[in-house]
Amino acid sequence: MTGHGPAVIVMPEMPGISPEVARFARWVRDAGFSVYLPSLFGRDGAVASAAEAIDVFRKTCVSMEFQALSGRGDRPITRWLRALARQALAECGGPGVGAVGMCFTGNFALSMVLEPAVVAPVVAQPSLPLEAPEDIDMGQDEIAQVRARLERDDLKVLAYRFEGDVHCRAARFAAYRAALGERFDGRTLPDSAANPNPPPFFRDVVRVPHSVLTAHLIDAEGEPTCRARDEVIRFLRDRLHGESPFVPESII
Repeated sequence: MTGHGPAVIVMPEMPGISPEVARFARWVRDAGFSVYLPSLFGRDGAVASAAEAIDVFRKTCVSMEFQALSGRGDRPITRWLRALARQALAECGGPGVGAVGMCFTGNFALSMVLEPAVVAPVVAQPSLPLEAPEDIDMGQDEIAQVRARLERDDLKVLAYRFEGDVHCRAARFAAYRAALGERFDGRTLPDSAANPNPPPFFRDVVRVPHSVLTAHLIDAEGEPTCRARDEVIRFLRDRLHGESPFVPESII
């Protein structure tokens, strides 16, 4: 954990806690939050080669904690993350905890809504289930419970993807909207907004604009990805600090 203030759990994307994931976590920390960045897979701090990243991906998919090939939304790792949220709230205080999931961990932030401590879920380019681009990585009962929690406590889910992302297609966001209604605020960035020179795994394996808040973010004033980052921070502040009104917006 690093920082001071209400807790935000930042879950890494494939292939792990890269320099870009750590950079995003620092941005959140510097905005006035205590950031928990759990090491879930890969080598922390590494700029993984394409081959190493593929190996991490394969091992994680078949691990008992993730069960990424089973088609089950209720994974052991999400139960552990809910417990982490309870611990983070006890340690940091505040009205609740934020949860930011990305790519492989994207939908985990939504599953964490079943923990009452979580009040600010952010879902960035959720890539599971791998073989069903039009589905949500949750069972129908779990989805119904999530929607009931969102409505009961007046919560929203903030989500991002790139327009041409084949790993998180428009059909997936449509499924979220159908399941969660107005509680889902999905935002789509144009492919032209993506960093054209991402790290090797994203250049050679992912091959399309994908990681809105990390590898494909262009850290320059006026860039759509920077605006997305700032929107995420405002969303977290609104829910966890009671600052900055959050204005929904569907297309950037």
